[in-house]
Amino acid sequence: MNFINDLPPILQIIFSMITSFIICYLAIPSVIKIAELKNLYDEPCERKRHKTRVPTFGGIAIFAGFIIATTFWAKQDQIQELQYIITSVIILFFIGIKDDVVNLVAKKKLFGQIVAASIVVILADIRLTSLYGIFNVYDISYGLSCTFSIFTIIAITNSFNLIDGIDTLAGSIGALACTFLATWFYLTGHMQYSIVAISMTGALIAFLKYNKTPASIFMGDTGSLILGLINSILIIKFIEFNKVYSGDPIFQIKSVPAVAIGILIIPIFDTARVIVLRILEGRSPLSSDRNHVHHILTDLDFTHMQSTAILLSVNIFIILISLFLQQIMGELLLFINFAILFVFTSILTRKRRINNQAGVK
Repeated sequence: MNFINDLPPILQIIFSMITSFIICYLAIPSVIKIAELKNLYDEPCERKRHKTRVPTFGGIAIFAGFIIATTFWAKQDQIQELQYIITSVIILFFIGIKDDVVNLVAKKKLFGQIVAASIVVILADIRLTSLYGIFNVYDISYGLSCTFSIFTIIAITNSFNLIDGIDTLAGSIGALACTFLATWFYLTGHMQYSIVAISMTGALIAFLKYNKTPASIFMGDTGSLILGLINSILIIKFIEFNKVYSGDPIFQIKSVPAVAIGILIIPIFDTARVIVLRILEGRSPLSSDRNHVHHILTDLDFTHMQSTAILLSVNIFIILISLFLQQIMGELLLFINFAILFVFTSILTRKRRINNQAGVK
C-alpha cells in the first residue's frame, strides 16, 4: 500500500509545504556556518544598503527544500514533464552557485538560462500556444511558440534576479505568486502542479525567517534564478490549463495572459521599466543603477521590510484588480495594471528627486 496515494489531496499539498519548509529551515544554519568558515559573503558596496558582510547562499537551502518535497510528493506518472523541470532547476542551481562564488560572465549565465529554458519548452513541451486574442493573437505556430516561450522563461527568471535587491522582497513576491497558483491548481484539479508550487512556497517561507532585516542570509543568484524559473513554468501552465479547462466556470480565468502578468506584475514591470530607462539614457540594459522601485523606496527612507510590505501590497492589489476586471479586454486590463504601477513609480521617483534637490538624504 502506498500511503502517499491514499492521503486526501489536500493533505498531500499540506505535507509538501511542510516538508520543504522543514528542510529549508534546518538547512540554512548549516549553510550560514559553511559560508562563514569559507569566507563566502556578499560584500557591502555603494549600491547596497547592508553595512555588514552577509552569506549569500540561501538558494542552496531553497533548492534542497523544493527538490526533495517535489520529488517525494509529486507523482511522476501524473506529471511526466517533472524530470525535465528538475533537470532545468539543477542547471540553474549550478549556474547560480558559480555566479555567487566567482561572478559568472553574463554571456555564460545567459547561455545556461537558454539551455534550461529550452529543456522546459522543447522536451517538457511547456510552452505558450495562444495569447487568447490579446493584440488579436490567438493560436501561434510551433516555432514561434517555442521562441516566445523560451524568451518568456528567461525574462521572468531574470526579473526575479533583478528584484532581489532588498531583504525579503524576492522571497515574498515569489511566495505570493506560488501560493496563488498552488491554490488555483488545486481548485481546478491539477494536483501535481499544486504540489510543485506549494513546495516552493514552503521553502520560501522558511527562508524569509532568516532573510528578514537584519538578514542572516541572502538567497543569491542560486535562489533567485530557481525561483524565477519555477514561477515562469507555473505561470505558463496556468495560462495553458485555462485554454482547455472544462470544470466549474467560477474558476475559469478570462483574459488569462493579462491576469498572469498581473500575478507577476512587480518583477515584470520593474524589470521592463529599468531596461527602458537605461536604453533612453544611452546605457547598456545590463548596467547597474539604483532605479529599481525597491531602491527608490529605500532612498525615501523606507526600511527593507516596509518597502517589501508596500510592494507586496501593490502586487496583491493588482491581482485582485485583475481577477475583478478579467471579463474586459486583455489589452485594456494590461493597460490598467501597468498604468497603476506607472503612476505609483512616477510619484515615488518625483518624491526622491525633490528630496535630492532639497538635500534630504
